[in-house]
Amino acid sequence: MGFGPFLRLEELTPDVALIQALKERWDPVCQAFLFPWEHMVPTLEDVVRITGLRVDGQAVTGTTYTSYQEPVERLLELEVRGERSSLVGRTALQASLGIASARHRTGEGQAEYLVRLTEDARAVLAEEEGEAADRDLRRFLILVIGKLILGTRGDPVGCRCLPLLEDLSSVGNYAWGAALLAHLFDSLGTSSRETGVAGFFPLLQVWAYYHLPSLRRGVARRRGAVPLLQRWQFCRDERSLRRQVTLIHDAMDTIPFGHWTPYVGEDDATQPWVERGRPYIGRDIWLHCFNTVVPLHHRLVARTLGLHQAVVEFPTRQRSWERPGRSFRGIQQVTDWTVRVREQLDDWERRGKEVVSEAASDEDYYRAYARRYGAQVYRGTRRPLDPEGWIASLEGVLHSTIQQRDDLQAVVDQLRGELERAQQMVGGASSSREDPDRSVLEGQLAAAAARAEDALAQLREREQELRTALARTTALEMEMAELRLRPEAAEVARWRQKAEAAAHWQQEAAEATRWRQEA
Repeated sequence: MGFGPFLRLEELTPDVALIQALKERWDPVCQAFLFPWEHMVPTLEDVVRITGLRVDGQAVTGTTYTSYQEPVERLLELEVRGERSSLVGRTALQASLGIASARHRTGEGQAEYLVRLTEDARAVLAEEEGEAADRDLRRFLILVIGKLILGTRGDPVGCRCLPLLEDLSSVGNYAWGAALLAHLFDSLGTSSRETGVAGFFPLLQVWAYYHLPSLRRGVARRRGAVPLLQRWQFCRDERSLRRQVTLIHDAMDTIPFGHWTPYVGEDDATQPWVERGRPYIGRDIWLHCFNTVVPLHHRLVARTLGLHQAVVEFPTRQRSWERPGRSFRGIQQVTDWTVRVREQLDDWERRGKEVVSEAASDEDYYRAYARRYGAQVYRGTRRPLDPEGWIASLEGVLHSTIQQRDDLQAVVDQLRGELERAQQMVGGASSSREDPDRSVLEGQLAAAAARAEDALAQLREREQELRTALARTTALEMEMAELRLRPEAAEVARWRQKAEAAAHWQQEAAEATRWRQEA
């Protein structure tokens, strides 16, 4: 079924501080992390290399139902939590697998723990093939998928994917790794006040260990092991959570531009799942996990493919289809997602769109990125003191202000249009005395238009102030650069004089030595 490498993964202690710091850098609009230097995005290549899960094949999608009571009772012989729910109790599910007490005991080693767990499971699970064995296998897969791959924060286990497990011979055809990434993206988009993520957090940790090694949050423990999650363990930190998060943000704010570490030198011969998923790697593509359908904007990280990063149109909140709210989990109504998101599903089946770049350098992208995100990318307590950082921040604030001004200008124009239409209706149909409701409407529109124009005037003043500050800061940067050059030039002239004097005295010493020898 393709779960072999994933099921061989060992326990990894969660680095809550690192996950929280990364979550606070996540931009749900472009589905990417925003750092001071550039976008960074976990990709399908990261998923397949780190977890070994399949990222090619059929999308994990289908129909979500108002209740899963019938398939759960028929396929798992368990009860659903609530009449309209897709959740089963974790404790009951573990008990049905013979691992109800699946926790280490005090002083118990890893080998002893596995022996005890195996003995408990063998006493419950069916040993011969048949309906009982298929039931036990589905229970196990629901536990793995519902608590690890598509995990939730609560104790219950989701079984939206149970219809895909009815035919066990087809389970291995689905792209479970792509579904894991879609679910993780969706979880990262929750409020930053919610600590942690609901998805498979070890992917984020090991991704950061490889791509942000200067953070020093992971320790390599086993070279050459695959999947790559087998090679790392969490570096424990005894400081408080908030202190750790602050220090991680400070470190992220000081990582230099161009810092990126793709998987160079990896032996793909030992990772056949990487070669199998290569047709889907390095492409802009829609990721599917039932009602969670999110874009993977690989074009924002074209340099992971060995390309120069070109200036691209940064994603916005506009989307070609309407998705239900975050609380929607397929239990309000029966929804066939193969029909609801047919266009995005066709994109997956076409393997998305190949990422290409004709850029000769990354400089244009860096400038566009600074203008777009300069005001929001710094999260640490320390801010870069170089003038270029100030300029980037001012350009970012100015860009945001201009966008707000344009949006507000559109609102003012709309209100003025409505007011003019209301005045024409009042003047053409009846007087204000004959129709007081229209008079009230006209007054409300006039007041709203006046407030919007006042706000627009304030934004224009703010824009002018920012432009003045930007010009002043740019001029200051040029003066500082010139001042930095002046001492360097004076220093060079002084050392040149000393070198000439040293050469002169060296020549005099040579003459004195020659005269001494002759004497």
